[in-house]
Amino acid sequence: MFDLTGKTALITGGNSGIGLGMAEGLAKCGCDVAIWGRNAEKNAQAVETLSTHGTKVSAYICDVTSSAAVNDTFAAILNDHGRVDGCFANAGFSTPNSGFDQSEDAHWQQMIDINLNSAYYVLRAAAAHMRERAEGGDRFGRLVGTSSIGALNGMPRNQHYAAAKGALISMIRSLAVEYARYGVTAHSILPGFVETPLTDESFASQAFADKVLPRIPARRLGQGSDFSAIAAYIMSDASAWHTAQDFIIDGGYMVF
Repeated sequence: MFDLTGKTALITGGNSGIGLGMAEGLAKCGCDVAIWGRNAEKNAQAVETLSTHGTKVSAYICDVTSSAAVNDTFAAILNDHGRVDGCFANAGFSTPNSGFDQSEDAHWQQMIDINLNSAYYVLRAAAAHMRERAEGGDRFGRLVGTSSIGALNGMPRNQHYAAAKGALISMIRSLAVEYARYGVTAHSILPGFVETPLTDESFASQAFADKVLPRIPARRLGQGSDFSAIAAYIMSDASAWHTAQDFIIDGGYMVF
């Protein structure tokens, strides 16, 4: 049911954390994967890990906040792999403000560029490719954005991040409607508190341990591997009639 042989997926921010977890789930099911990341060493390590599953793996350095860089790197994938069946816009980053009324324009713009504009650039490139394939008779595509439960909850000192992730959900829903005629589905993934290289420092605080961990019914933080199965399901033919879903993966945090 979840055999992905012959399919190719692009995962931005795919060299660690949630992105790598999704890439591993896809590769284990036979999917070729192309990961984007800005760190060459981490890219190489991820390729080594993913290559153990026997599928074609490639890695690219790309500044996803640059429309031109995204278009050029997407073209490189098509040259190397021939097609992109699934696009997981996963790259993101958060640095809190000291306070909303003290925030600076440059910081706001940086967070919007990284967490929203980057997804717009890569999903736009993928959507165009999928539409063109469908018009030639090859109807299949998956557009996925990694949002956050922060898009649904109040995030003091993180309004820029919450705004970007909330806008991403709205964009994905609109893509689901527009591209359904081409056999393309679109989904948002909303992680809860997940251990990644970007969260290690903030999660190490005693305040976090005292206030947040007790509110996670699963009694643990998420891991990148917790996102392997959802990626495989979305990429599979089994999910063909399932679209515009906001997948909350948070160990039960939102319902407790």
